[in-house]
Amino acid sequence: MRDVAIISFAQSNIEDDIRSEVEILQPVAAEAVKQSGMARTDIGFTCSGSSDWLQGQPFAFVMALDAVGSWPPIKESHVEQDGAWALYEAWVKIQTGEVESALVYSFGKTSPGDITQVQALQTDPYCVTPLWPDLDSITGLQARACLESGVVTETQMAEVASRSMRDAMNNPHAVRKADRSPEDLLGEPYRVSPLRDHDCPANSDGATVMVIASAELAREHSRRPVWIRGFDHRIDPPALGVRDLTQLPSAATAAEKAGVAKDKIDFAEVTAPYSHQEVLLRNALGLSDDLKVNESGGSLAAHTLMSCGLNRIGDAAMRIAAGNGDRAVAHAGQGPCLQQNLVVVLEGE
Repeated sequence: MRDVAIISFAQSNIEDDIRSEVEILQPVAAEAVKQSGMARTDIGFTCSGSSDWLQGQPFAFVMALDAVGSWPPIKESHVEQDGAWALYEAWVKIQTGEVESALVYSFGKTSPGDITQVQALQTDPYCVTPLWPDLDSITGLQARACLESGVVTETQMAEVASRSMRDAMNNPHAVRKADRSPEDLLGEPYRVSPLRDHDCPANSDGATVMVIASAELAREHSRRPVWIRGFDHRIDPPALGVRDLTQLPSAATAAEKAGVAKDKIDFAEVTAPYSHQEVLLRNALGLSDDLKVNESGGSLAAHTLMSCGLNRIGDAAMRIAAGNGDRAVAHAGQGPCLQQNLVVVLEGE
């Protein structure tokens, strides 16, 4: 396996915006390329993560190439997924030896409509989608199952949300930030029982861009490269009725294959759009109760659709690059009730 490192990362701090995805993406891409110290034309591969059905037109992702630059002609690919999966494709591309560096980006807008309704399109097209259940209601079923099985309590959920909002006060990219006690949050009404507003994601518009490189280039262009030491992603069955919603076996398998347990973990950034899901992910990834998780505020503070997972990886990488840790776990999730899970292990130079 070749050593591959993250050498730059940038994200937007937009809550919602009248600009198009391309207009949001362009300055973020420019910032990431500048941070990398490489010329745009020297980057060997470009891979994006986004969703055409959110934009409402086929091959809408092609327009985003205007923001990152596609002339002279570039090697380019796209995944209909969170940008974390685009990062995986770019990492594999460098592993093949075909290229030495890659630019990865993702973007999405949730402000044009009710995203919890739109995401019903992710469910079974024959048995579930025709019922048009909103995502909050689907996830509420998971939260209720976790409560009744003793996996989590409402107090724990409120503690996760309280800590997330408090940590987000130090994150300029977060859109939900406050210093509120768990007791205060438990006094709020339910949005979809047993979920209150603070238990649900703070949806936002935005874009994320990252540059990765092989060992020689990484050391040339970064004072402290952040190495990708383990990488794996797995998927659980799409039919909710055949899953135990209180468990995340695909996340556990991805963590095992990525090597999470091989050494001490300093902190973790996980994609937990709903408060109870952080507890599920701690269990699945084998993280201790005292380990710091989502010091960025996580998805409860800013959930940029199609970029949230890449943000978790980038936030973890930048903390390591700044010397605030040596080994971290980053996680990306997608699909109803965290059906799809990707795990990355990062280490400092």
